[in-house]
Amino acid sequence: MRLAERRGVRTGIPFVVALVAIAVGYGLSVGLDGYFVYLGMSAVVAGISLLGLGVVTGSAGMISLCQLTFGAVGAWVVSALNEAEAPGGFLVWLLLGGLAAGVVGILVGLPALRLRGINLAVVTLGLAAAADLALVQLQFPGVSGGLTVERPDAFSDDRSYFQLAVVVLVLCCLAVYFLRRGRWGSAWQAVAFSERGTAAAGTSVRTSKLTAFAVSATLGGISGGLLTGQVGLAFPASFTAIQSLALYVLAIMSGAHLIDMAVFGAVLWVGVPELLKRWGIPQDWGFVVFGVLGVQALAGGGNLGTTVRQLWYRRSRKEPAKLDLVAGTSEVEPVSPGPPVLTVRGLSVNFGHVAALSSVDIAVPEHGVLGVIGPNGAGKSTLVDAISGFLPNADGSVELGGRPLTGSPSNRARAGLRRTFQQDRVPPGLTVGAYVKFLARRRVTADEVGDALDFFGCPAARTPLSQVDVGARRLVEVVGHLLAEPRVLLLDEPAAGLPHEEHVAFGERLRQVPARFGVSVLLIEHDLDLVRSVCDTITVLDFGRVLASGPQAEVLADPAVLKAYMGETELL
Repeated sequence: MRLAERRGVRTGIPFVVALVAIAVGYGLSVGLDGYFVYLGMSAVVAGISLLGLGVVTGSAGMISLCQLTFGAVGAWVVSALNEAEAPGGFLVWLLLGGLAAGVVGILVGLPALRLRGINLAVVTLGLAAAADLALVQLQFPGVSGGLTVERPDAFSDDRSYFQLAVVVLVLCCLAVYFLRRGRWGSAWQAVAFSERGTAAAGTSVRTSKLTAFAVSATLGGISGGLLTGQVGLAFPASFTAIQSLALYVLAIMSGAHLIDMAVFGAVLWVGVPELLKRWGIPQDWGFVVFGVLGVQALAGGGNLGTTVRQLWYRRSRKEPAKLDLVAGTSEVEPVSPGPPVLTVRGLSVNFGHVAALSSVDIAVPEHGVLGVIGPNGAGKSTLVDAISGFLPNADGSVELGGRPLTGSPSNRARAGLRRTFQQDRVPPGLTVGAYVKFLARRRVTADEVGDALDFFGCPAARTPLSQVDVGARRLVEVVGHLLAEPRVLLLDEPAAGLPHEEHVAFGERLRQVPARFGVSVLLIEHDLDLVRSVCDTITVLDFGRVLASGPQAEVLADPAVLKAYMGETELL
């Protein structure tokens, strides 16, 4: 079967699953008695809320303890529009309630731009508690007069309304599925794992966080509107802070960023209290059960959905994904380096009274590879941070293609300057192909991705990054940045973690990068064998100053350079 045909089959699978889910929902609405239809409706409402939590908490990695507050916003809008007899009917009100909740979600997400972890949890939980108290005092529109929300005529009875709710749930699942496979979803995964890595890819961390909160809140608002249509009237008891907290714990335990596990979590949300009721135990003990399961999930550092998928992957694939750098590859005709494309003048960085960089000048030639070497603590990584915008207080000038390069790291990345990191900044929740496409920030074909991955001996595009070792992930990161077609790529020890033979093979590939990809490279590396095989020109840093700069042979023979490296055993 051709690649395009296989991709077409995979693209159609979600819609087939959606049709099956709708058919199952219809069967349940017909086959179950009224009480179980009511429980099923409650599970659908919880499922949509958990989908939203899966976005903001599971995908984007932020703590949100006010999901049912967004549900209250949706319920309020639906109730108010119903009381005002607004045009459009229930389905339009439901959508407007979700959008209103999305706007509130953006406002709530603003603190997430500066707050993380427990601080963000306190803010969102405080909002949920404040909303809980306010709703008790204000009540929802129409409650005092007993004005129930009018359902659409075609879905006026409970069974048909359950069918409508299933369709809404399926549509929400499809929306989340395609968002997670798109650029937004990749950005959520990236920002959860590394904000610096996200910014270096040219993606706004601010936008990534706010879109996650907006989508999560929108889904929460839709769930609240559906609940209002189910009950007829909205009550504060349906949107309490303790319920939001329990829902969050359930999302963590089940792995609600996975769509099927969000649905499974919704079944637990309804099923556990129902079982307790049948066993003669107060239903409030359900919160205790969810708490215990949540603590176990947090202590174990995983969740049910991820565990199941990892077990399945290990069963279907016997060996972990490995690099294949040693295999031969076609050579390309080298190109001669041109005039400087990246020029740094007088770059200085001070941390208090410590001068990390002092008036550093470097120039990366067009279609060339400049090596930057130096002892540990010489300021090499600080240099990359300053050039790429992660040290905004640095003095000096940086020009790319003759134009001043300023602004945030994401702005510099979009201007044509990309970088990698010494530390692992590759989100394990994505596949190799999804991460490469995220870094590329442009439309790339499957053939482009496959050729670039093959060139560097990386695992196949469909391989989960969680099953790829650190050394291979570094090269996947390099591939993604190269496919973005920047003017200059800054590589901060990209071969760290690779055995010697793969160091040599990586050097052969890196030497071809300017000709094959049209990208100039600044390479920071401790392995002098790799530097010798790749770089024509070298700049040596020592204690934050340029010790020597020029052609490779001259620099490496400089007595001052040899003295600076005395004691550096890896360079002997």
